[in-house]
Amino acid sequence: MKKLYSIQEVSQILGIPKDTLRYYDRIGIVSPSREDNRYRRYSKDDLVDLMNIQIMQYADFSLDEIRGKFGFHRMENIAPAYCEEVASFLDAKNAETRKKISHLEKVSWLLNVAAETLRNFDSESDQQLAGIVREIYQNIRKNESGICGEECNEHQS
Repeated sequence: MKKLYSIQEVSQILGIPKDTLRYYDRIGIVSPSREDNRYRRYSKDDLVDLMNIQIMQYADFSLDEIRGKFGFHRMENIAPAYCEEVASFLDAKNAETRKKISHLEKVSWLLNVAAETLRNFDSESDQQLAGIVREIYQNIRKNESGICGEECNEHQS
């Protein structure tokens, strides 16, 4: 007979609050079996699914994305079309992540330049920093047109 785990045990093993486990059950991401007394009983497969969910959340997947794209039900025969759909979704998520990384690298670089400018402050380094900031602002405006609208044009120097 397979070992089944109580919600308390799963919470302790995986470090997931019991309320979160109940919520996952309520929205249908992981639905453990129930005993006659209606207590949730988690299988080892449920624990693996919960670990995968934690990893996907760490990778910035929303619960809607997890629920919509990843059927955590042990499917015997997975259709190739489904696999391709999920693979395309993962490719898009990876591209989105790479874009965020690129953005954060630019922010980190700007913060380093600003800190160095302040450490060695003179008018030349201040002018260089001002030029970098203007260039970044112009790139933001190009990439995110429509966000600022006419109000920004009034403040442009």
